[in-house]
Amino acid sequence: MKRFLAVLFLIALFLETSLAAGPAAPLFSEINAMERGLAEITGLTFRHQVPYAVMNKEQLRRYLEQRVKETIKPADLRAEELTLKLLGLVPPDFDLRQNTVDLLTEQAAAFYDYNKKKLFMLEDSAGADEEIALVHELAHALADQHFQLGKYISEGMRSDDGATARQAVMEGQASWLMTAYLSKKSGGPGEVSNEILDLMTHTMESSPEQYPIFSKAPDYIREMLVFPYSDGMLFQNAVFHKLGRDSFAEVFRHPPVSTQQIIHPDRYLANVLPRVPDLPQPPNPRQYRKLAEGTLGELDYRILLTQYLGKNDGPVMAAHLAGSSYALLEEKHSHLPLLVYASTWDSPEAAADFLKQYARVLRGKWKQVEFASSTASELSGRGGSGYFRVWTDGATVNHIEGLQSPVH
Repeated sequence: MKRFLAVLFLIALFLETSLAAGPAAPLFSEINAMERGLAEITGLTFRHQVPYAVMNKEQLRRYLEQRVKETIKPADLRAEELTLKLLGLVPPDFDLRQNTVDLLTEQAAAFYDYNKKKLFMLEDSAGADEEIALVHELAHALADQHFQLGKYISEGMRSDDGATARQAVMEGQASWLMTAYLSKKSGGPGEVSNEILDLMTHTMESSPEQYPIFSKAPDYIREMLVFPYSDGMLFQNAVFHKLGRDSFAEVFRHPPVSTQQIIHPDRYLANVLPRVPDLPQPPNPRQYRKLAEGTLGELDYRILLTQYLGKNDGPVMAAHLAGSSYALLEEKHSHLPLLVYASTWDSPEAAADFLKQYARVLRGKWKQVEFASSTASELSGRGGSGYFRVWTDGATVNHIEGLQSPVH
């Protein structure tokens, strides 16, 4: 379901060398010193020099637009957008493609192209921000030279939630190393103090004045863009304090498989794997064709529940998720979408609690909802996308949402 966001996010690191290069920024003269500093912190050496160039925002936008056309099939984009809307994660009129391109163009400062092995800086970045961006992208280049980021990313695309976890490894490690390098340059240790870690991870949501497009985006889109940096940095820090220098290689050699492992590093270190529950079958299943399928993770549920329950209750409930899967179907004649998904929780009690609170989600994501049944084990009725039924089966909660006739 996050496939478009994952692909487009990573396209931004995949820039073509045909982009016109501007004059070299003065900071590029410090690349060798930055490479030495990163090598001393990680114990990993640069195997060859990283080439670089400069581009502008308009070149970036044109490139992103073209790469979307070349990389993302319209049917896949439609399926992901429909899934997000049916889940209640974005508004009914949200344009996923255009808004994501706008966001990436607004946010960009530098990129590392792991296909051409080249680093690009945006020409309007300057000062301290330019130095931060350059060290961050050099950290990507260092990881690429040792762990083949292209392969690492492509293998992660087998799972929606797993792809997001791998993004968090890449961006979290680069953010941690960027901060550790600046500490080392200032005469401190090549590590990240708890105070700086807290400051970095709580100030990554940019101000409305600086990034107006970001500030107006739905919670889900903002969280998906910030998560790899903020939670990824906390994850890298936790693994570093457990494994030391070996952590920089370990997270690439043995990647986390879920966002839950990123949010709770102890589950990564203990190899606690997500479950993939079987999906419920809609009435008359032969009437439908499958448009998309995949996995949902703790991050998806954390965003969803926080959006409708609040920032205190949402994350606490989402932490009890054991695994989730979904499929987006389409009725063959009417072409109307139907969403089926299931979530398994760490206990039947947690599943029952989620079902109880999910009534609030339904009321929040639809302007009108009518409940035909509202018991401790089942919710059914009619909402903005059609008729629905949500019910528990032990520790699993099943959803069918978007039916064109009541469930009997």
